[in-house]
Amino acid sequence: MTSVNELPETAGNRLDPWFGSYAARAHGMRASEIRALFSVANRPEVVSLAGGMPYLEGLPLDVIADTMQRLIATKGTTALQYGSGQGEEVLREHITQVVALEGVSAHPDDVVVTTGSQSALDLVTRIFVDPGDVVIAEAPSYVGALGVFRSYQADVVQVPLDADGLVPAELDATLTRLAGEGRRVKFLYTVPTFQNPAGVSLSAERRPQVLEICRRHGVLVVEDNPYGLLGFDTEPMPALRSYDTDGVLYLGSFSKTFAPGYRVGFVIAPHAVRDKLVLASESAVLSPSNASQLAVATYLETCDWKAQIKTYRETYRERRDALVGALGEHLPRASWNVPQGGFFVWVRLPDGLDARAMLPRAVTARVAYVPGTAFYYDGSGSDHMRLSFCFPTPERIREGVRRLAGVVNGESELVQIFGTSAQPDPDTDDVESPAPDLA
Repeated sequence: MTSVNELPETAGNRLDPWFGSYAARAHGMRASEIRALFSVANRPEVVSLAGGMPYLEGLPLDVIADTMQRLIATKGTTALQYGSGQGEEVLREHITQVVALEGVSAHPDDVVVTTGSQSALDLVTRIFVDPGDVVIAEAPSYVGALGVFRSYQADVVQVPLDADGLVPAELDATLTRLAGEGRRVKFLYTVPTFQNPAGVSLSAERRPQVLEICRRHGVLVVEDNPYGLLGFDTEPMPALRSYDTDGVLYLGSFSKTFAPGYRVGFVIAPHAVRDKLVLASESAVLSPSNASQLAVATYLETCDWKAQIKTYRETYRERRDALVGALGEHLPRASWNVPQGGFFVWVRLPDGLDARAMLPRAVTARVAYVPGTAFYYDGSGSDHMRLSFCFPTPERIREGVRRLAGVVNGESELVQIFGTSAQPDPDTDDVESPAPDLA
């Protein structure tokens, strides 16, 4: 019998004897130094303005506990059993009612339940993308999506955002250029409402324009919409799917409006695409968790979930105000957006500062953020940082910004002395996995 120590030299190296056996796509799957830093940033003495984790203390946990106990007592043999690869029909029916708040008309047969919307994104990419295919994404874009696209060896081309979201003229020009180069564009990935990380929303005027451009170029739209119901002062905007049922795949989740621990997401898709998604899901997980699905369905049936979303909106608006107010007080030389919903503020640092290089010093000062480089496929964005206001209390947010300001001001003094400036991330091959520290 051959031992690991006797494997051929080409099979691996001293640290990993199977290094030479990995698929090519696996070699980019390594954590960057950012992920290593967050193992320290998660300590309680560090104010984390990094992760997009919802504030679960705002849930009626006693009511939910009683509801879940009754679920297991009355439907335990179903909840703890294997289920359908497409997902439980009772939950799919509830999903159609939830998305109707954003103008989406769907039938339960259109819905595929997934293990969180991250799994939905993985399944969509798996069934559409071959190595070398182009995926269009916003610049900046959700780090977890970029990691999925990279893992399937897609070539991501990012199109700029402004205060009104994705810029239609830039999208049209990019698709025209790629067509002229003979490159295959498989889909546009967009977070159109309270975007992660920039916090902006695609304006009502631009939504049909973006869809018309994609339709004209024969490009599918993948709409990722976890924050659409979390607007602070306005009713939900119509989802892109509400304009076009054939050209848009809608990805949703209960992680931000209920609880991420259940890991329940979904895709709404045309039937031919739906069938492919079900087959891909069955090959990956057999079926999504029945217990999680029935727990979410029971919550939607028995609890006032709309009132809970209203509570979340009020909580996050208060925290947004705390973050924006603290930035105005402590970091007036920076610039930022004021989001009207969602979880994030996108901050541009004073000239010459590098958010990625500055992060170790920030963690030493007991505050954490996500550098802008995480949200660009080419490693740019070092002059930006994403600050999250969803999890810490307003008091902790203000203290975190105070600590951050001390780091930024110290870095600014060094720039004035030595004349250093922000540089793109030199290693763009890392696949950042979307742990809660980054998501």
